[in-house]
Amino acid sequence: MSTKAQNERILFGLKVKQLRQQLSLSFADLSEKAGMSVSYLNEIEKGKKYPKGEKIQTLARALNVSAADLASQDVDEGLAPIHDLLQSNFLNELPLERFGIDLAKVVEIIAGAPSRVGAFISTLLELSRNYALRQEHFYFSALRSYLELNNNYFEELENAVDKFVAECQLLAIRPIPGEHLRNILEEKYDYIVHENGLDRYPELQHLRSLFIPKRKELLLSSKLSAIQRAFEYGKELGFQYLNIKERAYTSSILRGRSFEEVLNHSKAIYFSVALHLPLQSVIQDMEFFFQHNKWNGEALQNIMLKYDATPEMFYHRLTNVLPRFFGIRKMFFLRFVHDPIKGTFDVDKELHLNHKHHPHGNGIYEHYCRRWISIALLQELFQLKQAGHPSDLLISAQISHYLNTTDQYLCFTVARPSYPSPNKNVSVTIGLLIDDELRAKVHFLNDPAIPARDVHTTCERCSIEDCVERAAEPSIVQKKQQFQQIQDRLNKLLN
Repeated sequence: MSTKAQNERILFGLKVKQLRQQLSLSFADLSEKAGMSVSYLNEIEKGKKYPKGEKIQTLARALNVSAADLASQDVDEGLAPIHDLLQSNFLNELPLERFGIDLAKVVEIIAGAPSRVGAFISTLLELSRNYALRQEHFYFSALRSYLELNNNYFEELENAVDKFVAECQLLAIRPIPGEHLRNILEEKYDYIVHENGLDRYPELQHLRSLFIPKRKELLLSSKLSAIQRAFEYGKELGFQYLNIKERAYTSSILRGRSFEEVLNHSKAIYFSVALHLPLQSVIQDMEFFFQHNKWNGEALQNIMLKYDATPEMFYHRLTNVLPRFFGIRKMFFLRFVHDPIKGTFDVDKELHLNHKHHPHGNGIYEHYCRRWISIALLQELFQLKQAGHPSDLLISAQISHYLNTTDQYLCFTVARPSYPSPNKNVSVTIGLLIDDELRAKVHFLNDPAIPARDVHTTCERCSIEDCVERAAEPSIVQKKQQFQQIQDRLNKLLN
């Protein structure tokens, strides 16, 4: 049934319920007046049934309204927020089935308390307007929740990669030459690849690739490294091998049109990462790495070099592997982008497994704690460049203790110049919550060479005094202190 018909059923049912309750009629009362069964009326109010013309007229008479008014889409202010919600198609854009939620249950909640649900919806819409939240923000947030729900591990994608490797007779040795993957695209899927195809379009220089489906042309930026090209080839192979139709054609999604498009983009990325970093091999490498008694950043870097993987690819693979095969489920991933000209540090990718961890992105224009290794390493990278000693990659570890909590994280961070935007720098961080499970797995956890620091979320919320890294005054802390002083004074005066 069409979306319009579904929305009409929902709204019609809510209007019937509203009118019935205004007349103080029970289901049995309305059943007697309208000559319809209680079960049928219940189905109508839940939005599951929509009566035909004659029954609408009968029902309207029983509710003391005209049939035209009952069947119209016009509603009073009590149902207005829900009407706006249905008109926006929001419910149908929700990937409810991915989270095991039945749309009919959502409708029942709305039908159960339309005024209260309406007020809640109005609040959400007002918040979205105040914070300029767009539809694609919701899709990406829903994607993160979906990945977190599944611990970012998908057996069907792992199996698909294994099957693809066997069918294409790819050797177990890594890294896979990018030219080999390009040949598969050209010979098996009739792609036409232009390795400098984006260079002629100045407005597209920030993109890594663009796929033109009508000609099956893949346009790449000439600024990409060999592994970045190989990764783009792997993504395209993922789209083709998984037979994904609803997809974005740019290397990164500029504006998500649907949740399925965003999810499918994530699947293609997963496919490429798993293709370049085979599961069992990475598991063995990380088992050996964790058995070191001393922190060794070079050893971690050597694992990345073994697969010729970018830090993003390698850290993505760790989020697949560590929860599933090492029992390390309490972890987060953050990617920061540093723009030295603007002086900004922005989180553009994040993932939280098991629960929302302390370090996370915020859209409220506060200053992230400069004591985070994620930011400190970016600052060091910039300072080296300023001093005439640029570095392609910095890697470090830190134990971060969050102020006023017992929570500590072992954080691994890699910082590097951004490509193809070398005027910016990026860092990727994995943080592992320190608990008994982590202590049993990671032998170098107590290495004194790993610096330990007290940190907070943002400068505005941090009460650490004399912090030389502070980028802003602790305004939120100060407001709380002022409010507490007011409360204390009121208590003394009133008691």
